[in-house]
Formats: sequence, C-alpha cells, structure tokens
Amino acid sequence: MTAMFVLIPIALAMGFVGLLAFLWAVKTNQYDDLEGHGARILLKDYDDLPVP
Repeated sequence: MTAMFVLIPIALAMGFVGLLAFLWAVKTNQYDDLEGHGARILLKDYDDLPVP
C-alpha cells in the first residue's frame, strides 16, 4: 500500500511531462508536414550522379 503513495505521483508526473512534450511539439509545428520528408527522398533528382 505504501508503494502506491510513491508510484501514483510518479505516474502522474510522467503523464504530465508527456503531455507537455506533446503540446510543445504541436506549438512548434512539428506535425505540419508528416509526409514531406518521405516524399522528398523518393522524388530526389539523381541526374547529377555518375552512371557506372
């Protein structure tokens, strides 16, 4: 029973930190372009590379 007095506040604190991290990511526009980097890799122009 005494372990719950320690584990519950730790769990709540970890949840609060996770919520703050998520809100920071949303505020700094980390989720604006989810597919852009993946598409840029596939659409990269390879004309400047030498042909073996």
